[in-house]
Amino acid sequence: MPAKSKAQQMAAGAALAAKRGEIKKSDLKGASRSMVKSMSEKELHDMASTKRKGKPQHASS
Repeated sequence: MPAKSKAQQMAAGAALAAKRGEIKKSDLKGASRSMVKSMSEKELHDMASTKRKGKPQHASS
C-alpha cells in the first residue's frame, strides 16, 4: 500500500528502522510508534519506498 503523503512515508521509514533494530522503538513518536506495532516489515517497506514526488506534505482528510 503506497503512502498518501510525505509525512506518512517518513513515518513508515522511521517505523521500519525501529522494526529492524536500527533505532530504538522508544525514540518513536506519533504515527510511527503505532505503525511499528500494527504493520509487518513488508508493509512498512512498501509504504516507506513510495516516491515522494507529487505527494502533499500531509494527507487531507
